[in-house]
Amino acid sequence: MLTAITGINWGDEGKGRMVDLLSQEYDIVVRYQGGNNAGHTVVNSRGKFVLNLLPSGILRPEVVNVMGNGMVIDLAHLDQEIRTLQEKGVEITPRNLKISNRATICMPYHVLQDALEEERLGDAKYGSTRRGIAYVYGDKYMKKTIRMGDLLHLDTLVPRLRSIVEWKSLTLSSVYGAKPLDFDEIFQWLQKYAEILGPYICDAGEFLAKEDSMGKKILFEAQLGALRDVDFGIYPMTTSSNVIGAYAPIGAGLPGHQLDQSFGVMKAYSSCVGEGPFAAEQAMTEEEKHLLREAGHEYGAATGRPRRVGPFDVVASRYGVKCQGADELALTLLDVLDYMEKIPVVTHYMLDGEQIDYFPMGEALNRATPVVEYLSGWHCDITGCRKQEDLPKEAMDYILYLEDMVGCKIKYVSVGPERDQVVVLA
Repeated sequence: MLTAITGINWGDEGKGRMVDLLSQEYDIVVRYQGGNNAGHTVVNSRGKFVLNLLPSGILRPEVVNVMGNGMVIDLAHLDQEIRTLQEKGVEITPRNLKISNRATICMPYHVLQDALEEERLGDAKYGSTRRGIAYVYGDKYMKKTIRMGDLLHLDTLVPRLRSIVEWKSLTLSSVYGAKPLDFDEIFQWLQKYAEILGPYICDAGEFLAKEDSMGKKILFEAQLGALRDVDFGIYPMTTSSNVIGAYAPIGAGLPGHQLDQSFGVMKAYSSCVGEGPFAAEQAMTEEEKHLLREAGHEYGAATGRPRRVGPFDVVASRYGVKCQGADELALTLLDVLDYMEKIPVVTHYMLDGEQIDYFPMGEALNRATPVVEYLSGWHCDITGCRKQEDLPKEAMDYILYLEDMVGCKIKYVSVGPERDQVVVLA
């Protein structure tokens, strides 16, 4: 069985905690795209864990975790992330972590170029996390990158690496006035991490195909959300890869396979990190946004940056559900709204004097303004709810309203960060 868990919104929907919860029913968890430019936060009995590269199933010792060919991997960051978890008692070995030999390496010069370009853009910057993600993906499609499997054969890599370093040095010096790269320094960096990470590298596609043929249950995990997808998101303020569920088998190493289930995760309100159009934030005053940000602890897991916030956006979420082909949904952070007497919901957009219910693209999205409806709040603590009948009527009314508006069944509702703070709906 192949299942994808994906984000419906702009990212930070709580996918990590849902993967951690549902991974108990799966044998394998696979990250299929992205790099360390976003984070999944998981809270369990051993504490709070922020994962940037490792799949969220890594916190379950019986689950095998795979980093797929669609990922871009910063070797130093991955090494540090592994060691940090190991120091907290998490077992990580080549038995439960496998890295695709086709995954692309995010080199130090990609991170440098990312930072230099954001500085060059100034006020027109994209809001990059400066982790080098756009530049490593760009180089991948120009066929000027190094892959994880190359670490196993460094002796044959030298001529190609030397050519790439020379080309990248020309770019950095000519465009940004930066000093040329030191080939020996870069090669030594690769040598260091080849020794550390080499044991984890394998043909992940072959491994997954074999496990699938044996009937193993495989869960695909994405970072960010549909509205940050490079093809279907708010381009160009997107990530640099495909985050949608349809890409999961490809980015994992199973291009000839199809999903059996697509499971979407969306927040009970809206949040967004980075630049770009975000109509929902116009529906709240600065004070209202401050209260919501503090109630939801809305700061980026990877960067610490304060997130932009607003009410639940029906228009954007319905579009995200369609992009992900979601069969069922999880609604997360419902408890954050406990303090509200009235809960705003963005039901439509106004665009050039016309009320619309579709998610526009390009410049039109910058002109869209929110149409808001208010629902009754429950104004009480729901973090102790574990069954549907425990939820206040107003909370269930809110859930059912969102379910109807986005056109997809909500099966799980999270009412807190802990593993057991979830209500399963009938």
